[in-house]
Amino acid sequence: MPLPVLSILTALLYGGLAWYCRHRAAQPENSARPGLSLLLVLPLALHGGLLYVSIFTEQGMNMGVGNALSAITWVTLLLYAATSVRYHLQALHPVVLPVAAGGALMPLLLRDEHVLPYGGLALFQAHFAAAFLAYALFTIAALHGLVMALAEKRLHAREPSALSGLPPLMTMERLLFRIIGAGFVLLTVTLASGMLFSEELFGKPLSFAYFTQHKTVFALLSWLIYGALLLGRRIYGWRGRTALIWSLAGFTALLLAYVGSKAVLEVLLHRG
Repeated sequence: MPLPVLSILTALLYGGLAWYCRHRAAQPENSARPGLSLLLVLPLALHGGLLYVSIFTEQGMNMGVGNALSAITWVTLLLYAATSVRYHLQALHPVVLPVAAGGALMPLLLRDEHVLPYGGLALFQAHFAAAFLAYALFTIAALHGLVMALAEKRLHAREPSALSGLPPLMTMERLLFRIIGAGFVLLTVTLASGMLFSEELFGKPLSFAYFTQHKTVFALLSWLIYGALLLGRRIYGWRGRTALIWSLAGFTALLLAYVGSKAVLEVLLHRG
């Protein structure tokens, strides 16, 4: 199937499913049924096929901005779908699925080329997988924190909301920190593997210049922010607004580490 057709079809399925879930959310007895998460299987499979066609080319792995954003979206939704069954987060489908639809269109809208010559190395693939899982988990954490803040605001204002089908805020808060903790471990693995195996991964030995690169500086900053958040949670019991601010700050730094630098270089400056 041609790339444009696959992108548009996947986005339409995500959008249609978002509309369907929003319609069901108006019926409290239906909104939290686990079966809703099973409906994600088809668009997720199509999105996976889209990424396979876009990324794995004859020249090697193409990880331009469009493919990177789409891959992060797909991994995020995959993890979210698995989590939603366990923690009954189906009320978030109308919020998450439009974002997934946008992600499915990224390879079509940003058709940039950035082929990785070392994409076939097993060590790089492990580094790559850890990095994308970390990005996905921190994306979920950011969205999760924003939804918690909105749900708490609506609760205090005693306003009816489609988010009323969510688990209790304390349960969501525990889940938030579990997600952040897992993401922090994966981000640590990503940074450590990049430093320890720089020559094998990127074809050049580790040097001071590595630590002054845009993406390295922001990745390390994100690691420090999330580390401080987890430490603050353990020692001082940080929660609520404080935890949300730190979580969003860490996510912003992580976003700038890769997506920001790639967008500036490839989309604005047209450089690889």
